[in-house]
Amino acid sequence: ALTLTNPLPPSFHLVYSLRMLNSPIHADQNNTNGIVFNVFVLMVFCLHKRACTVPEIYLSNLAAADLLLVSCLPFWAVYVGNKFDWPFGSFLCKLVPLSITMNAYCSIYFLVLVSLDRYMALVHPLTLERLRRPKYAKLSCVVVWAVGLLLNVPLFIFREIKYSSETSTTLCYLKYSVTHVLLFDTMMIIFSFIIPISIISYCTLKIIQALNNRVKQVINTENTEQKATTLVLAVLFAFLICWIPFHILKIIELLVRLKVLEGCSLKTALQYCQQIFMYVAFFNSVLNPILYVIVGKQFQEKVKKLFKKSKDEDMAPVLCTFSSGLLLVSLSL
Repeated sequence: ALTLTNPLPPSFHLVYSLRMLNSPIHADQNNTNGIVFNVFVLMVFCLHKRACTVPEIYLSNLAAADLLLVSCLPFWAVYVGNKFDWPFGSFLCKLVPLSITMNAYCSIYFLVLVSLDRYMALVHPLTLERLRRPKYAKLSCVVVWAVGLLLNVPLFIFREIKYSSETSTTLCYLKYSVTHVLLFDTMMIIFSFIIPISIISYCTLKIIQALNNRVKQVINTENTEQKATTLVLAVLFAFLICWIPFHILKIIELLVRLKVLEGCSLKTALQYCQQIFMYVAFFNSVLNPILYVIVGKQFQEKVKKLFKKSKDEDMAPVLCTFSSGLLLVSLSL
């Protein structure tokens, strides 16, 4: 038997009212802010004359993944706003969910890479220094993008559109068997939550211990490493706060499908929590570039140098607009 894993949930009107609370105005504003902010971050990293450091290579790829996510969310917001009537055709029905889900994989593994880099820089600065080279960082990013795409190929294959005579809408759904649903959800929980969160948690604890044990007399290079580490820790904590509730919810949903947990009230609560936690998780893509501006001292220096370089060029007003918008949003949070 096939299960339509994404058409209309049992408590459709209940969930739809909650989604409409989040989708039209707030989602559109977040999407716009996310696109503008992440484009600004990528501009700073790409246009700066100095080559990116290893952490900046990972963070720029994280910004690209966030940009990919927020660029695709408006399509899904329209789908929800149309009461789950998909107007964009079969190809985008496959491509948009693929792009959104890739962010869940790629973002967390870019953070795994950046936490491993900070671990090597602060905990084993001499023995593992040779592994902290830009060429290895770029190769690692290519591998992350490739694996993220590969793991989500089933979404592209099994996504279909189907007209529902019951609701008079065109649904964009996953034509999965029950076995496929359980397999894919289990795979996602293991590879996008349990394994990376374990690595990030271990590295973060060791990084904090290394910072606490550091002698006050530090050389300039160590000051630079500490500045980079402060930004990385802020991004890591923001990611964990935004995404852990979503992944815990996915684990509970898997237990419900396996009938380990049962109850109508539980299913209703999951429908509510799904929308709230998903909204919080997607907001992380807007929050990251704001953290770069507030916490990232090296990023701030790059912006200042880029302004000086472009003050006599047409690019200066554009950068001023981007940075002013970021500052206003960060002050309003």
